[in-house]
Amino acid sequence: MSDSPIHRRLYAQQMLARAFVERDERLMSAFARVPREDFAGPPPWYIRDQEGYRAMPSNDPLVLYQDVLVGLDMARAVNNGSPALHVGLLHKAGVQEGEHVVHLGAGSGYYSAILAELVGPSGQVTAVEYDAKLAEMARAALKPYDQVQVVHGSAFDWPPVKSAAKADVIYVNFALDHPPARWVENLYLNGRLIFPFGVPAQDAAGGRTGVTARAGMLMIERRTAGFEARFLQGVSFVWAEGLDEVPGRHEGLMRAFRSGGHAKIRSLRWGGSPGTQEWYGEEGWGLSFDML
Repeated sequence: MSDSPIHRRLYAQQMLARAFVERDERLMSAFARVPREDFAGPPPWYIRDQEGYRAMPSNDPLVLYQDVLVGLDMARAVNNGSPALHVGLLHKAGVQEGEHVVHLGAGSGYYSAILAELVGPSGQVTAVEYDAKLAEMARAALKPYDQVQVVHGSAFDWPPVKSAAKADVIYVNFALDHPPARWVENLYLNGRLIFPFGVPAQDAAGGRTGVTARAGMLMIERRTAGFEARFLQGVSFVWAEGLDEVPGRHEGLMRAFRSGGHAKIRSLRWGGSPGTQEWYGEEGWGLSFDML
């Protein structure tokens, strides 16, 4: 990390420690190399905490190098999210040089840039963002990375129907209530899908708040015999836009979360009918306690 400024080196070390990652030199170097201010928009910067969004009382980029949520679209609760959270998740994803990573919900592209550092010049990052303004921000900020392609569109349309694109890692930065077939079926062998899985929150009037009520980061890994699955940690995330809903699914998922037991999930049933050893299941898929 010697070619990175000292404040970014210290930041990277602190984020790994905050995520309880004992050692990951490649990940630490990636976080040290990427300037967060290039992806935060112009000051004043707003951070989100228990009081809501508040303007930082400084325009010095140094203030961005801490474990804070930086508002990108505050009306929709879209942020440049917690660096420590992403450090922990990317450490578990184990992104390698030369891999193809698809970043869905890329926002302004900060974590896409970190993924680009991890895959290196021989790899590829496809950064998909639904919001046109954020996609344009990402496209401008990611120009130094030849291995990154920014796509403005719905994450649920990746990969395109007639495309042969597959991914080693699919890293999702919005929450939803099921594993989409396009993503699961287009993982390479030993590929990893990581996404916030849960239930959307409602306000007192029954309307959506745009964030999750209950959610956990779910990792699905493709193996020869099927799909391994496990929850990595509890999270709070912005809810997906443009998601088709299945009647009764959210009620069933909330009952499952309240019952506990999600830490014992070991596999994803892909196809068929619900079995007896499932935490939650529907026709076609389910999260099971059974090992592969």
